Amino acid sequence: MNQDASYFFCGIGGSGMLPLAMIVQARGATIEGSDRALDQGRTPEKFDWLRAHGVTLHPQDGSGVTRADQTLIATGAIEDTVPDIGAAKRAGATIKTRPQLLSEIFNATATSVGVAGTSGKSTITGMIAWILHQTGRAPTVMNGAVMKNFADADHPFASALIGGPDLFVSEVDESDGSIAGYDPTVAVVSNISLDHKSMEELRDLFGGFVARATTAVLNLDNPETAALAQTLPAGKAITFGLGEEKADLSGHDLTPLPAGMKFRLIEGWSEHDVILNVPGAHNVANALAALGATRALGVPTSEAVKALETFAGIRRRMEVVGTAGDITVIDDFAHNPDKIAATLKTLHAFDGRLLILFQPHGFGPLKLMQSEFIEGFAGLMREDDVLLMPEPVYYGGTTDRSVGSEDIASGVRAAGRQAEALATRAACGDRIVEIAQPGDRIIVMGARDDTLSSFAAELLGRLG
Repeated sequence: MNQDASYFFCGIGGSGMLPLAMIVQARGATIEGSDRALDQGRTPEKFDWLRAHGVTLHPQDGSGVTRADQTLIATGAIEDTVPDIGAAKRAGATIKTRPQLLSEIFNATATSVGVAGTSGKSTITGMIAWILHQTGRAPTVMNGAVMKNFADADHPFASALIGGPDLFVSEVDESDGSIAGYDPTVAVVSNISLDHKSMEELRDLFGGFVARATTAVLNLDNPETAALAQTLPAGKAITFGLGEEKADLSGHDLTPLPAGMKFRLIEGWSEHDVILNVPGAHNVANALAALGATRALGVPTSEAVKALETFAGIRRRMEVVGTAGDITVIDDFAHNPDKIAATLKTLHAFDGRLLILFQPHGFGPLKLMQSEFIEGFAGLMREDDVLLMPEPVYYGGTTDRSVGSEDIASGVRAAGRQAEALATRAACGDRIVEIAQPGDRIIVMGARDDTLSSFAAELLGRLG
């Protein structure tokens, strides 16, 4: 990367853009950017932080893109109607998507770890980052969520870790097909299930990703990733699973703890007792994936297990906001059927009614997975649980809006569970405050909207 380069990030406050901008800045480039949320006055503390760390911010009206020597970085999904794109074309600036830039950095690194899968990517990436950091490997890490271990007063948005130039760990996304651009040393695939693309497309994308790697870390508990393992030559895959004796790394005797999990790790002839400070069987699986990745990099399992015991988790992954009047508010990123199922199963390991606010992250995913959402909620909610849904996040554009939140809520009601769709998130909040009782747990679920965390904190304040 040219250290004198100038990059303009369109949507710089996004969960995938901000950490990439920080990594590029750390390598000597000048960073500017714009964001719709900045123009709308949302999450001002994030943009204040960016300014304080040397980033020049502009309105998202094209005024910041004026020179041919700038490289404009846009999300893969951005539309040409965005003024910054038009300005870049008029100025003769280079335009790249975020995945293009990230894959260029990733593929140029001597040793790279790509973490892919429908669910668990951010947590597995954070676990790998913490193990490598604690064992002195100095990784550079690109995550899509804040890693609590690296967050402090000066780095409240610690979704990136700036380390050395020779070891790069990154989340890799299949939803936009960009996974096809990554050539990893170690490819981690947590699971494969319906999310944004058809299963046929997903099999091709993940199959190519694994084939290009030196070592693949694959989950035998998931039929699709287990099938991938069967296609690889001997010695290329490190496998993991819960109670799966055929796996190279297997978790046994899972025991829920008030704030985490305890399990026994079997690795060949070796056994380790592992304690995690993040809850749920799905986090045991995430830990096994991380242990497989660091094993592929030569980290002794005993050292990795010790590091995992102090892994603090990922922000908005079943994060307890607080308790007021014996009612607990939890902030969670769950937004697809697999993630929602993992959250509900984990919370139902303990007593208490769930008041579930689920804000869909788009009309497209809601239509694609309508039946899966209905079956997931109806199958995992208890009789006294209540689901409340505002309409999906919508920032304009040409998205098909034929399936909305009432379609999901009515399906859940038809299956005998309590569900309501209200026009706005504020109305859902009012309803939650109205019906909440001591002993309840309120779970705020959704993705691609930073204000969900503020909403969860406001709910807690109202309950207090």
